This record gives sequence, structure tokens and C-alpha cells, in this order.
Amino acid sequence: MLIWQILILIFFSFVLIKSAEWIIVSLRRIAKRSKVGVFAISAIILAVGTSLPELFVGITSAIEGVPNISLGVVLGSNIANTALITGLVALILGKINVHGEYLKRDVFMALVAGLFPLALMADGILGRVDGLILLFVYASYTASFFKDKFAEITNEHSRESFFYKFLRQMNHIDFDITKEYGKLFISLALMLFSSQQIIGASEKLAVSIGIPIFVVGLIILAIGTSLPELVFSLRSVKGGEPKMFFGNLLGSTIANSTLIVGLTAVISPITITSFGDYRNAVIAFVIIFLSFWFFIRSKHRLDRLEGLILVVMYLIFVTIEFVF
Repeated sequence: MLIWQILILIFFSFVLIKSAEWIIVSLRRIAKRSKVGVFAISAIILAVGTSLPELFVGITSAIEGVPNISLGVVLGSNIANTALITGLVALILGKINVHGEYLKRDVFMALVAGLFPLALMADGILGRVDGLILLFVYASYTASFFKDKFAEITNEHSRESFFYKFLRQMNHIDFDITKEYGKLFISLALMLFSSQQIIGASEKLAVSIGIPIFVVGLIILAIGTSLPELVFSLRSVKGGEPKMFFGNLLGSTIANSTLIVGLTAVISPITITSFGDYRNAVIAFVIIFLSFWFFIRSKHRLDRLEGLILVVMYLIFVTIEFVF
């Protein structure tokens, strides 16, 4: 049984890596043809795709009446993405170059989004109205990427009838880019299915060797749902596409905190019985994210030393959560 779980981990890790490579190729082609940009495509399509494990865990835990798991996984994944995933990528590859306007807007937006659900539940409940507010925030963030493109289309074709616009758009469908979208979603499906298999095998492996279930939830589940981000981050930075890495990192944080938590709250309002469970995690998220922000703004890159600092900060966070 133990050997079987190890074989499952190895096989699906290979599938995960290959699907990440296919996603990078498709994203490059889509960004080139759509002229939206690699960062925007990564921050929207890929970020939502790699956040589906968090969505599944969040909705399931909310329906089953254990909201601490729902919010805990989202907050834990945001911390893992920022500290552990980013730190490991910098340690393994040596450095991550940082260039682009997203330094000014999207990093700040990710920090605010990460804390926004906690502010909304100050009254002890994250209700359906709060969930709709979070969904509106995510929709506004997504729409901001296409604001200029929408304005351009509106100005250019303002005098055309709706019927004429529809026919003209149908006449100019780019079937090559449609095919790339198909490849992208198939690769995402493989990536997510593989990550789910790895999570399940890891949990069974942990139980079989006697690791406490608390540690399984805190470490394996939070890190497990971040596996797609880790594999994709390594492949994108190594492939010379750091914008994909930062687009996915920041987009996932925003999607987790607004889209995932928002959908969960709309489906099943979340009542918070104790804020003490989140105190250390909230403090850790703020400190880690501000440190990450300082690192990338100071030198416009992350090197091995800064990656090591982020990993150590994550290990300290896990230790504190386990001990206290």
C-alpha cells in the first residue's frame, strides 16, 4: 500500500510537469494573438484554473459546516504561494527578474484582496451579501485588464448595428487561437486532476506513516492545493516568462480571496466562532507579503538569499501554528 502511494505520487508528478509545459506554450500563443498580454492572461485564466483545488475544498467544507477549513485553506494557500512557492523558485533557479507595471497595482491589489474577506467577517459572519461583494471585486479586477480594449472596440464600431457587429466577428473567428484555448483547458484539466491525485496520495501516505491529521491539514492540504502554482512557476521562470509567474502568483491570491471565498459564501454563509484561529495566519500573511513586496521593489528581482528568507519565514509560520 505504501509503495503504491509512492508510485502514484511519482506518476502524477510527471503528468503535472508535462501539463505545465503545455500550458506555457498555449499561453504564449494566446497572448501573442490576442494582444492582451502574458501577465493579463496568466492573472485571469491560469490563476482561476490553478485555484480550482481551493474552490473545491472551500465549497465542500462550507457545505459540510466546517468553515474554518474553507477560510483556512485559502489563507494558508496564499501564504504558501507567496512564501514557500516563490522562495523555492528563487532558490532553485537562482533569481527571478521583476519588470512591469503590475508592481504598482497588482501587488497592492493582492494584499488588499487577501485581507478583504477578513474585514467583511468582522461581525462574525461572511454572508451572501459579503460573498456578492467579493465576487464584484473580482469581476472589477478582471474587467480592468480589458478596459482599453473594450474602449477601442466601442469607439471603432459605435455606429455599427449589433447584428452587423455579430456577423463581422463571426466572419473573423481565429480558429488557431480557439484551438490553443482548447489545448489550454485540456492541460489545465490534466494539471488539476494530477494535483488532486497527489493530494489524495499524500494524505494516505501521511496517515499510513503516522503523521497527525492536524499536520496533514495544515501542511499537506495547503501546500497540495498550491502544487499547480509551484510546477507552473518553475517552468515559466525557467522558460524566460517571469510575467507568467507573477501573473499566476498575484492572480491566484486575488482569485482565492475574492472569487473562491465569494462563491463559497454565496452558496453557504460562513459563521466564524473564533477569530483566534486566524490571528497567527493573518499576521504571517501581512508580514510575508510585505517582505515579498519589499524584495521585488528594492532590486526588481528575487535572488537566492531572499528566496531562502521567504522559505524560512514559512517554516517559522508552520512551526508557530503547530506549537501554539
